[in-house]
Amino acid sequence: MQAISRRLGHQSVRPSPAIESLKSIFPHSDHYYGAEHHPRYGSTLATKGVGHLVRKGTGGRSSVSGIVATVFGATGFLGRYLVQQLAKMGSQVLVPFRGSEDSHRHLKLMGDLGQIVPMKYNPRDENSIKAVMAKANVVINLIGREYETRNYSFEEVNLQMAEQLAMIANEHGGIMRFIQVSCLGASPTSPSRMLKAKAAAEEAILRELPEATIMKPAVMIGTEDRILNTWAHFAKKYSFLPLIGDGSTKIQPVYVADVASAIVTALKDDGTSMGKVYELGGPEVYTMQELAEVMYEMIREWPHYVKVPFPIAKAISMPREILLNKVPFPLPTPTLFNLDTINALTTDTVVSKDALTFEDLGLVPHKVKGYPIEFLISYRKGGPNYGSTVSERISPESYP
Repeated sequence: MQAISRRLGHQSVRPSPAIESLKSIFPHSDHYYGAEHHPRYGSTLATKGVGHLVRKGTGGRSSVSGIVATVFGATGFLGRYLVQQLAKMGSQVLVPFRGSEDSHRHLKLMGDLGQIVPMKYNPRDENSIKAVMAKANVVINLIGREYETRNYSFEEVNLQMAEQLAMIANEHGGIMRFIQVSCLGASPTSPSRMLKAKAAAEEAILRELPEATIMKPAVMIGTEDRILNTWAHFAKKYSFLPLIGDGSTKIQPVYVADVASAIVTALKDDGTSMGKVYELGGPEVYTMQELAEVMYEMIREWPHYVKVPFPIAKAISMPREILLNKVPFPLPTPTLFNLDTINALTTDTVVSKDALTFEDLGLVPHKVKGYPIEFLISYRKGGPNYGSTVSERISPESYP
């Protein structure tokens, strides 16, 4: 009996012919980043998207889509919507984070056990970046910031980090899709330093990975946005709203979940979106004052504006820029009076006439009025945190 069990034990560790045939079909199945025996070429991105990956299940979060995506910047505003949609279709999402252990807790609830994998990393350490990208076949870069700090400049956050990710992805050997999220209005001639850095990052990424996909969303609105929330909070607290300039600057706000849907749609296609640039704006163009009127309508307050000319607005925001690297402590995060944002508001930011848009991805974006800004209703009673429970804050019965 023991002899039989030993023979069965020896047989069980031998790979079956089916496994050997799978290894011949998928040569990267037992290959991870760092192995020297695999040859490197100029570009390793696939030519047909991720359609050929092995899928199991019916397509829900408990399925296996075959996508293992490293989402840099996943703990930010857009990141939570993108992670939710990736996890919903059965993808494994690797979430690099550099801050507190609490920064990614809300993301783990979006997938099954082991589906959302937080990974501590240092964006200035190349080996750390390679480690979080090692087992991925998709890389999505959401890293970006509209203000500077003592530790990170516009150029480092918006340009150098993106360029480094593209270089490492090119060397990886198994990355099939690279998606870079830029900004609508990014241009080498923009008066905004952030938008200049974003434009330079687009050029650097396409130079390194010509098959990469660039997404350029307009100002994003949603429950955690930094435009309508900021306005509503200021208007409720001080009973007026400063309008930078004369409020005539045109923007094309887009719902953040629509941007996440555009990224996932491009990721799932047959490769038609590879090497292309998409400008993602909402279906309507607003002036800054018109958008502020929509905000006032939702919070049921009488509009009161104070128009702040650009020179005065720049003067108000200048002290932070001067003191940024001269004081031994971090300065407050700028909100309404952010010098770089004020510079960006001197020009209109709308989708170009000949640009690829949501329509080219087969999507129809939401209008601003309605569901995308219903969260502003909470400000009717004093703020987004009114109420002792979440159900009280979002229940229609609690609306006055």
